[in-house]
Amino acid sequence: MISIQKRIIAFTKLGDFLSQFSIDEIKKKENIEHNDLFFDGFLYQIKLAEERNSWFTKDNILFSLCSWSKVLNNSNLESLINSVSLNINTSKKVAIVMAGNIPLVGFHDFLSVLISGHTVLVKQSSNDKYLLPFLAKYLEYVEEGFKGKIIFTEEKLIDFDAVIATGSNNTARYFEYYFKNKPSIIRKSRNSVAVITGNETEEDFQKLATDVFQYFGLGCRSVSKLFVPKDFNFDAFFTGMYEKKDMINNAKYANNYDYNKAVYLMSLFDLLENGFLMIKEDKSYSSPIATVFYEYYDNPIDLKIKLHQDREKIQCIVAKDFIENEVAFGQTQHPKLTDFADGINTLEFLSNI
Repeated sequence: MISIQKRIIAFTKLGDFLSQFSIDEIKKKENIEHNDLFFDGFLYQIKLAEERNSWFTKDNILFSLCSWSKVLNNSNLESLINSVSLNINTSKKVAIVMAGNIPLVGFHDFLSVLISGHTVLVKQSSNDKYLLPFLAKYLEYVEEGFKGKIIFTEEKLIDFDAVIATGSNNTARYFEYYFKNKPSIIRKSRNSVAVITGNETEEDFQKLATDVFQYFGLGCRSVSKLFVPKDFNFDAFFTGMYEKKDMINNAKYANNYDYNKAVYLMSLFDLLENGFLMIKEDKSYSSPIATVFYEYYDNPIDLKIKLHQDREKIQCIVAKDFIENEVAFGQTQHPKLTDFADGINTLEFLSNI
């Protein structure tokens, strides 16, 4: 088994490689290991990912790559390892069934399996199949010990010891049945919410626009629901959202906006809209693309109780001095390595299989 220190070094080098790709600039750097072999090839994979999935715009792909480059460093990886008492003597084969809603959405699970010393068997979504295999190949070059530890398959999953599977609530029921005899983490649909108290600044709402619109709102950390006080005036909210007005220039987003608006109008639903975003009063957490649901609340204590009761449906709560473990405005898409999806410590699971 590769030593833990070698695993950390390999992922740190991957972080250095990814640091060359950001929205502001793509620039080949000196002193990046195997750069001549991988830099141009990765540019091609980015292009393929963009061409094959209209939601994966170049900016969204680069945002994801840049986010990962910032957290893949020695200090963060040490903190991740130290978040649990890793006691793995025998390497197991862990299958990961990945979603495909945002670029590299399954990377944290991939990292967790490899950093903990196990072998990873990856079944990717067809919506996101270009970036990770290339980065896996880079890892094998910077740390030869990873060779044979990373397997990709498009076939039915067989011969594995544990599984981490992410999907919709419907597919989760299938996963629970199919993987019932294996140690598993089964992730269902979750959404993120924002609690508005009325004390927010203009800057807060501008930051909230990023939480709403990053990845077109397709991520589980994207805010799809607002809780607002009675008689809340949405003018300040819409002013903040105006930062992302260019979203409507994406054809796929615009088509969803037009379609959902037509459905709402034909159904005679009350809604407010600004030409690129609709808000609708609705008790559900999962809103369609180009739509944010909202719900009024009377009493902050009652709302905290509701949020606690519905915690299985919620990934993040964006707020300002409202509730424990809240996420600051504008920060939903910047999780730390120790911010485990669904609050389940993946490394703890992997250390006990």
